[in-house]
Amino acid sequence: MIRKAVIPAAGFGTRFLPLTKAQPKEMLPIVDTPTIQLVVEEAVESGITDILMVIGKSKRAIEEHFDRNFELEHELAEKGKNDLLDQVRQVSSMANIHFVWQKELNGLGDAVSYARNHVGNEPFALLLGDTILESYSGVPVTRQLMDVAVKHQGSVVALEEVPVEKVNRYGILDGTEMDDGVFRVNDFIEKPHPSEAPSNLAFAGRYVFMPDIFDFLMQTGRGKHNEIQLTDAMRTMAQSRPMFGTRIEGKRHDIGNKLDFIKTNIRYALKHPDMKDELAEFLDDLVKKRFQ
Repeated sequence: MIRKAVIPAAGFGTRFLPLTKAQPKEMLPIVDTPTIQLVVEEAVESGITDILMVIGKSKRAIEEHFDRNFELEHELAEKGKNDLLDQVRQVSSMANIHFVWQKELNGLGDAVSYARNHVGNEPFALLLGDTILESYSGVPVTRQLMDVAVKHQGSVVALEEVPVEKVNRYGILDGTEMDDGVFRVNDFIEKPHPSEAPSNLAFAGRYVFMPDIFDFLMQTGRGKHNEIQLTDAMRTMAQSRPMFGTRIEGKRHDIGNKLDFIKTNIRYALKHPDMKDELAEFLDDLVKKRFQ
């Protein structure tokens, strides 16, 4: 049983400056919920009970969000706002959440290595803190990976089909399909030219790793941007033991850039019972006026 997860959330979020000068990008709201809370909810719905967040400078707001706020709870209780009180209390009780500080920003691989003592000798899920995965099947994407990892007894990366002309933006799988949507990894190609891409299956921001990933991270030198790249460790691991990829039943929402952040807010707002009808009407009017 996979019960632990790691969520890296230490980056600066420079694409959202000046907003992220003092506020973590992972706390940017999707309608009324911080992005990282949606990530935690996915982990919990997948059966995860223990979460380690790797944070850095100016990320204190993340710790405070998942901690109790007794003054706020008292205020809500005094005013009889029980629905809001329940929501606030639920945030701090979803899972056992721990924090560790990444002292220097030396890449995603370095951030993951900070989890070694916490994870121990157990498999674990890795969820990127600025990426939301919306499930189409009702089964959370992290759970989809966990099921594949248990079945095949190996590390698994989430894969999403992307347009061929956009493969040069992503890490791409070179693999052999075993079952429907499950691939044995041969290699990973980082941002290949479309004419040289082995597939159109891109990393989707979710992983399940066997604990030996930490050994490979220890052996991995600095790569692109003079950082320790998780992909480099994964490539080495895939050459010495079985590793798998699974095509997710869902859609990735990367809130790491402004346009996708706005699109994601619109998509989620159109599902929100308090605003979906009025927002849909507003968008219809906006489109009509643009093309008049």
